[in-house]
Amino acid sequence: MAKTAFSLAEEVKAMNRNCQNDRLKFLIDKLVDHLHAYVVETSLTADEWSAAIHFLGEAGKVCAETRQEFDILSGVLGVTTLVEDINNGKPAGATEPALLGPFFKEDAHKVENGDSIASEGKGDYLYVEGRVLDLQGNPVANATIDTWEADSSGLYDFQYENQEDCRGRLHTAEDGSFSFRAIVPVPYPIPEDGPAANLLTSLGRHVYRPAHLHFVISAPGYESVTTQFYFKGDPYLTSDATFGVKPSLIVTPEIVEDLALSKARGFKDAKPHTYIKKDFVLVTPEQGINARAAVAAQN
Repeated sequence: MAKTAFSLAEEVKAMNRNCQNDRLKFLIDKLVDHLHAYVVETSLTADEWSAAIHFLGEAGKVCAETRQEFDILSGVLGVTTLVEDINNGKPAGATEPALLGPFFKEDAHKVENGDSIASEGKGDYLYVEGRVLDLQGNPVANATIDTWEADSSGLYDFQYENQEDCRGRLHTAEDGSFSFRAIVPVPYPIPEDGPAANLLTSLGRHVYRPAHLHFVISAPGYESVTTQFYFKGDPYLTSDATFGVKPSLIVTPEIVEDLALSKARGFKDAKPHTYIKKDFVLVTPEQGINARAAVAAQN
């Protein structure tokens, strides 16, 4: 008697019955269910499955210390954002999470409020300020702010040899305030020479991420939040290749023509600069857990 798709999936899961790790067994069993169902639903051909195996093999070939093609694939399929939202969702009013990306650095150099995270000549001037608050609007003093960005060529410092630039770590003042100088970020593509980019081209999609600033905000007694700021007017806001944009994370840049203010804010050259102001709102672990439990109960 020929095996059905259902019986074959059940047979695979039965072979896993001696697994001592209950979570691993659950994850693999569910993967088998969905993968077998996908094969049946699409009437997948042997050539198509072979092409998929080849695709994954090619992705593995381009992986390196500063480039993880499978992470890029996860992003362009929307999975990374989905996992982030499920595991780090916040209650209404809190700063929403966004992608960490591959270029976070644990021990970035420290900068004082008002200092620059970018060396001169890396891009157009940008001044960022705001406050870190709790959900009730109270200031969070001495919160740690890690921030980083790509330069005007769309490259991060990790993509150069022996360089640390366009990143820094600062702390909020007693009133929760922070400020720093940076450069205006630019849109940039995911790596265009790999399977992920080829897949997007085949799907009629572009490979670009909108301009953004990265942040990780942490403070004792609060959940840390990994997030990004995006810029109103960016042409890729509604078609981010990795689905990171959320309306609450879009900031409105202002062009400051007051050259005296440019100098007062510490910029080397007396020329116009871009200005953004945006607050972060942190939540306690209990508030975060309750918010995620409420969402899970609805699903």
